[in-house]
Amino acid sequence: MSRKAGVTPVESVDLERYAGDWFEIARLPNWFERRCVADVTASYRLRPDGRLDVVNRCRTRKGSLTARGVARVVDDRSRARLKVRFAPASLSFLPFVWGDYWILGLGESYEWSLVGTPDRRCLWILSRTPRLADARLGRALDIARASGFDTDALVLVPHAG
Repeated sequence: MSRKAGVTPVESVDLERYAGDWFEIARLPNWFERRCVADVTASYRLRPDGRLDVVNRCRTRKGSLTARGVARVVDDRSRARLKVRFAPASLSFLPFVWGDYWILGLGESYEWSLVGTPDRRCLWILSRTPRLADARLGRALDIARASGFDTDALVLVPHAG
């Protein structure tokens, strides 16, 4: 059996450039997005304390969902490894409420991003626009495959408009 390649974040992220609105283009199925059927977005806003406010939205069969959270940098050198929490702030002291959020690929102009977890259970391809050009999607998929993710299991996310 061959050994899987490591999951390695990008060398450096400018969080001011990374902040803003993103469209989810594709994802590995996960329990917390199980009701999301379309129009999945994520908004990141840099806070004065260096953390990011996170707002995820999606359309469900019965309406829409919004989840609010916070992200903190765990690698000050690259700023590409973060932990995200959607649980109430009063539970912040519990390590298991913080999920890994590693930026594994990033377009030169921050027009797309590949985000995953080191255990390879979660993966997202994000774009600043509702559709991602084939070449950029291909680059994200190449990075995901090289990192050992099962890209055949990705779910494409439709966006209205």
